[in-house]
Parts: sequence; C-alpha cells; structure tokens
Amino acid sequence: MMKRLNRIALVGLLVQAAFGCATAQPPQELLDARSAYDAASKGPAAQLAPAQLDTAKQSLAKAEQSFADNGDKPVTKDIAYVAERRAELAAAEGAREKAARTRSQMDKDFKNSEIDAVAATKDRAAKAQAALEKERQARAEAEKNLADANKKLGAAMASLAEIAKVKEESRGVVITLSGSVLFATGKSELLPIAQQKLAEVAKALNDQGYQSLLVEGHTDSQGSAEKNMVLSQQRAESVRMYLISQNIPADKIRAQGIGSSRPVADNNTAEGRANNRRVEIVVTPLGK
Repeated sequence: MMKRLNRIALVGLLVQAAFGCATAQPPQELLDARSAYDAASKGPAAQLAPAQLDTAKQSLAKAEQSFADNGDKPVTKDIAYVAERRAELAAAEGAREKAARTRSQMDKDFKNSEIDAVAATKDRAAKAQAALEKERQARAEAEKNLADANKKLGAAMASLAEIAKVKEESRGVVITLSGSVLFATGKSELLPIAQQKLAEVAKALNDQGYQSLLVEGHTDSQGSAEKNMVLSQQRAESVRMYLISQNIPADKIRAQGIGSSRPVADNNTAEGRANNRRVEIVVTPLGK
C-alpha cells in the first residue's frame, strides 16, 4: 500500500513539473515592472502619492493582462515598460512629497538649531533636491515612452490606410479590402497581389496590437444566396489562413461568411456590385 502511494505521489510530481515547464515565462520588462511597483508600494508613495501609485497599479494590471492574452510579445513588453516608468514616477513623487515635508519641518526647527543642525539641514536639502531631480527625469522618461507608444500606433494605422479602407465603428476598427484585389471572379484562392496586401495588413496589425480579429466575407447579389454564402465563407477562411501564416495567432482570429446580406452599394450597377464584393477585417482593440 505504501509503495502504491509513493508511486502516485511521484506521478503527481512529474505531471506538476511538466505543466510547470510549459508555463510561459514573463518577459524581463514585466518582471522589472512588478519589482518597481513593489518597491513603490512599500515606500513613501503609499501614503504620500496614492494617486500616482494607483495609476502605476492599473498600468501593471494592463501589462499583466497583455501577458495573459498575448504572451511574450512586443506589445506586452511596451506596456510593461510604461508600467515600470509609472511605478518609478509614483516612487519619485512619494520621495518628493516626503522631501517637501521634511524640508518644511527643517524650516520650523531651523531657528533653534545649532551649527551642526544647520549643516545637517543643508545635507538633507541637497538630498531633497536630488530626489526632485530624479522625479523630474522619471516624469520626462515616462512621458517620452507614452509619446513613442502613441507614435507607433499612429504609424501602424497610417500604414493600414495606405493599403485598405479603414474606419472606426462601434464594433471596432474595420479594414475593408476589395474582393477583386483578393480573388478571381467566383474563386476563393488568393491572388498573388492579395498575399502582398495581406502581408502588409498583418504587419500593421502586429505593430499596433489587438484583442481579436474577425474576417468577414461579402459578395454581391449575383447567383443564389446559398452559393454566395458558401463562397463568402471560403474567401473569409482563405484570408484567415493567410493571416495566420503571417504570425497572427490562430486563436485570436475567426472567419465568417456573410454572403450578400450586407450590401454597401446598389447591386443593380457594376460599380455597386464591385463595392459589395469585399472582405472586412474587424479589429477589436486591446482593452475593449
């Protein structure tokens, strides 16, 4: 009986070890952000800079969520980097407030202090000034990082706008690609130029980050509704599979055939039908 229990315990340890090895390791930027927040929360910022500390906490939570959703991706590292700077900013603000209060107390004691107390006051004032300078540098660095992140997002959106129609709707950012660019008439295999366009779309999407993607296939009203539905599903799936080949995670993108049920133009004209033959990629942004 004892040997059997030992074997069961050994199997349990092996299973636990196997799952532990498979667990994704957080990037160094996330580890640094955690450490910076932990240090800030244990310092003067907890009492003297609670608003800044709460902002740092929210930034760290956003980085943790990005790691849970995206793993060790550049977007996780970028968010974690900003979270670290905000934690340092909170710590610096706490130090600054503590220094300011210390300086105020020093001013009250100054009248009755002796020569050595005056020297100590100067020393502490210098430390307070150093803390203020550190806080200023941390604030400037954090603002720069935020500006860089916004610039990167803007560049990704501009890149998308050059190769497709991009608009924001309540359901997310919608990227529209003409079906004539992607497929031959009545076919679902991607044309060579379509692969080039979709590769550029995938790069822009990976640069800007996203929570999930939905690829919708649309057709004009020519032919039966049943055939249009099948064709639109096949075309949406072709686009999905190619985007997956361009490093879009398979679990974050799905395909759906809409057929001819959502026209954006008049199907009675050639131009209208051309506009209705399209593929739309609906992007759900991060944090939504």
